[in-house]
Amino acid sequence: MDLEAEFTTEPFRAEAGGEPPAHASRAAEQARKAGLDTTFGPLGTTVRGASDQVLAALPEIFRAALDGGATRVTLRLDAATPPEQTGKPTPVVGGLERVIAEVESEFGGPLSGLSRADKQRAVRLLEERGAFEMRKSVPAVAEALGVTRFTVYNYLNRTP
Repeated sequence: MDLEAEFTTEPFRAEAGGEPPAHASRAAEQARKAGLDTTFGPLGTTVRGASDQVLAALPEIFRAALDGGATRVTLRLDAATPPEQTGKPTPVVGGLERVIAEVESEFGGPLSGLSRADKQRAVRLLEERGAFEMRKSVPAVAEALGVTRFTVYNYLNRTP
């Protein structure tokens, strides 16, 4: 069985230059070192893997967060649902690039040249088309938009 663990570390504050706090970065790095599929975001980190692997890694992840200055760690743990059971299509190789190219075509050029409002609209279109269901999609979309991945997360968290 696979598990998905989503955790947040507090306090919520950005470091100088808009970087995430050390406790959040250290926890995510520890998850990566443990070999877990890790998605790092401004409001939390999600890790996925075999149940034994996830459960064995969590104490070290939390230790890294606390050593980095976290005063609280909140955890949500779920049995991961295989893509074939979610009703969402399984991403294909090159699928993200194809979806980005489609949205660029609709906007008439590279996403990096769009205004802020149009970049927000582009992120909504990408989300509607399942782009963010694909592994490592946020960094790729951020690169295409010419923004940071934290900006992409901010666009995703905005209400339409």
